[in-house]
Amino acid sequence: MNSLKQPEPTADSGLVQFARTWPSLALPTAFALAVIAVPLLVSASGRAAVRAGPRQVRITERDFSIAAPRVVSPGTVSLRVRNAGPNTHELLVARAGASRMPLRSDGLTVDEEVLEPRIVGTLRPGAPNDVRTLRVHLSPGRYVLFCNMSGHYLGGMRRTLVVR
Repeated sequence: MNSLKQPEPTADSGLVQFARTWPSLALPTAFALAVIAVPLLVSASGRAAVRAGPRQVRITERDFSIAAPRVVSPGTVSLRVRNAGPNTHELLVARAGASRMPLRSDGLTVDEEVLEPRIVGTLRPGAPNDVRTLRVHLSPGRYVLFCNMSGHYLGGMRRTLVVR
């Protein structure tokens, strides 16, 4: 027979037991919180770094127009181009020259070979509703944004962009 008598359980015995064990739980609890908090902080700082990247400039292509801001600041920009038209469109960005854009012998498209030294970026053709991104560095000056699909440039798919 056991001569030691077990204490009677009381309503606050769980609370008292917790209070006695709290010091031993403090370190594991702090460690668990650190394990959770550190990845969250790293993740948040990673998002901040992404936001610090190039400015985004929204451009919308339609048959037969290009909507874009008239003026942007110099530097690296990310052109976010949405094709809101029913046809496929491409986008070329070229530094504007003193004269008109050179046309090919077909009279319908810009001669990209002649224009090559002034082209700062090209974006593949996009189907209707496509959204594409083009990253370019723009120095101060004037640029022409245009679609060079057959007849589109002459149809009005161009926009002057001033960088200052």
